[in-house]
Amino acid sequence: MDVEETFVAHILNTRFDDLPEQAIAFGKTLLLTVLGTTIAGARTAECEAAIEQVREWGGRKEATVLIYGGQVPAHNAAFVNSMMARALDFCDGMIPGLHLGSTAVPTALAAAELTGGCNGKDFLTYLVVGTEAAARINACSTYDGFDPTGVCSIFAATAICGRMLHLNPEQMLHALALTANRSGGSFQGNLDGAGSVWFIQGSASQGGILCAQLAKKGITGPRNFLKGPYGYFHLFGEEAYNQEALFGRWGERFESHKLNFKRYPSCWNNTTSIDAMLELIRERGLTPEDVDRITIAITPHQYRLVGHPFDPGDNPRVKAQFNVRYCVASALLRKDLRIEDFDGHAIKDPRILEIIERIEVIADPDLVKQGPNAACIRVKTKGGMIYENIVRLPHGSQASPLTREEHVQHYNKCLSYANNPTLLENAEKILSMVSQLEELPDVCAMIPLLLSP
Repeated sequence: MDVEETFVAHILNTRFDDLPEQAIAFGKTLLLTVLGTTIAGARTAECEAAIEQVREWGGRKEATVLIYGGQVPAHNAAFVNSMMARALDFCDGMIPGLHLGSTAVPTALAAAELTGGCNGKDFLTYLVVGTEAAARINACSTYDGFDPTGVCSIFAATAICGRMLHLNPEQMLHALALTANRSGGSFQGNLDGAGSVWFIQGSASQGGILCAQLAKKGITGPRNFLKGPYGYFHLFGEEAYNQEALFGRWGERFESHKLNFKRYPSCWNNTTSIDAMLELIRERGLTPEDVDRITIAITPHQYRLVGHPFDPGDNPRVKAQFNVRYCVASALLRKDLRIEDFDGHAIKDPRILEIIERIEVIADPDLVKQGPNAACIRVKTKGGMIYENIVRLPHGSQASPLTREEHVQHYNKCLSYANNPTLLENAEKILSMVSQLEELPDVCAMIPLLLSP
């Protein structure tokens, strides 16, 4: 078989009994994380606007708009649900910026409703296989400013929906080939504080469902969509492609397990700097009044995404999520970094803006030797003392994973921020269903618990 046919075979032939316990646990963790962030992110202005537009579009009632209620075409339900999941940037992420769960989970739920239901074992299988397919492609990609979420997470959406629709090998090949023609998106929105950050997430989910449905109807894509002269690996990483990365030990080695799960609701590239600042605060008892200057040294990749000067602009939340100055200043002022710290009034707090004036950010290529996300914080106090702290590895990465208790805490923080009495009342039921997902006759039984009357 050629590369494309082999890829399709791996996606279609994996069954629940083939999954190791670790992969099943991963699928449940991903689901719980995204359900939490969807609940927390639902009421942002951009999500409300997108939901209003989707309702105006109308169409067949196929899948549910979570939290808000009502049904719309499945691809549009996945679109807005994915936007909600990503809105607070508190979901999962994979280097160099691939957000998988916020596409995969809303797509899987919408596709389950579209196809009349799905048992827990199949749902977990499709979720794990879809995220693994996209993670394998990510491992062979070099994006150079393209947004990995828009380019790559759409493959997870297509694989998941394709399995839900029971596509045969030929149909799945064409679904993925169509997907390669929908890949896209730019990191510029992250820098400019644009709502396109969330739009790209939703568009990937929407596109994946459309590609799977169109392929089932007979629409074709290029057979050599991966290795052709103008295929994916030519466009997004010809030099990075190798067969071992794409196929090696499929079902034993899980590239998707390199997903990072966040403790802070901001870009992953801020995490080590936040950790370094909070450690200094705990160790030295630092307060904003003590600090004369802060120097943040980060890797060049981090610097390009989060090292620019801070300006709240027209979309303060996105500007703050993707700015290391803001995150470190907020950590110093508030001794933590919570979802509430990215609300508009918190971002524009004059005390934060004054601290930011004392922060310098530099790109240090040598830090890459310490780790791809290494950061060094250097604090000069008004008393003349100098304190320095290097954090090489963010907690929440594969090498330093969150505990089960920390994942539940993350979920509870999201529920607490949403402060919705109905959803708070349903919180334990949702948690229980996720924990016992493989025993559920139909995962769609969760949907009513995710609605706010």
